[in-house]
Amino acid sequence: MAESSELIKLIGAWASPYVMRARIALNLKSLDYEFLQETFGSKSQLLLQSNPVYKKIPVLIHNDKPICESLIIVEYIDEVWSSGPPILPSLPYDRAIARFWAAYLDDKWFPNLRMLRAAAGEARNEATRQLAEGLLLLEDAFVKCSKGKALFGGDEIGYLDIAFGSFLGWLRATEKMNEVKLLDEAKTPGLAKWAESFSSHAAVKGLIPDTDKLIEFAKMIAAKMRS
Repeated sequence: MAESSELIKLIGAWASPYVMRARIALNLKSLDYEFLQETFGSKSQLLLQSNPVYKKIPVLIHNDKPICESLIIVEYIDEVWSSGPPILPSLPYDRAIARFWAAYLDDKWFPNLRMLRAAAGEARNEATRQLAEGLLLLEDAFVKCSKGKALFGGDEIGYLDIAFGSFLGWLRATEKMNEVKLLDEAKTPGLAKWAESFSSHAAVKGLIPDTDKLIEFAKMIAAKMRS
C-alpha cells in the first residue's frame, strides 16, 4: 500500500479505456488512491487546472503534482513505486517493442474500432478489415512478446497488456453493436486466450465495464452528437 504521507488521486471516468490503464497500474502496485469521477459533457475545475494543455482524462495527482496522458502515467507509476511488480520490460529492446505496439494501438487500431461503431456501408467494411488485419499483427506480437506465457508481459501483466487490455470492454461492445466477431479464436487463438487471462487477473477484475452498459453509453454519446 502507498505510504500514509503519499496522496494519490486519479481524475477519470468509468467508461474511459485510458483511465482504466492508470487504474490497473495502481492496482498492480497495490496503491490506495482516490478516484475522482468526471461527468460526461463537462470538465471540472480540477481537471482544467491539472491538465491545461489537453484538458483530458486521465490525470494522476501524486502529492499535488499532476501527471497527464495514460501511458505516461503508467510509466510514472512503474518508476515511482518500483517495489511492486515491474510493468515495463527490463530489457531496453523489449521496452522499445512494447512502446511501439502501444503507440500502434492508440494511433491506428483503436481509432478504427471507434470508426466501426459509427460507420455504415463501405466505411464499415473497411474499418472491420483494418481491425482484423491489426489483430493478426497483434497476434504475432503476442507470440513473440509472451514467449509461450499467458500474457504479453509473461507471467505477470505488463505495459502492453495494459495498453491493449484497456480496450477489451469497447472491443466486446463494438462486436455486439455491429454483430461482428473481431477477436476470433480460429484466427487469433493466442489473443483469445490472452483476453481471458487478462480479464480474470486480480488487478483487472471489476474494472472492465459491462458490455451492455458501454453500449448504452455509446448510444447516449451518439444521440448527443446528433442533437
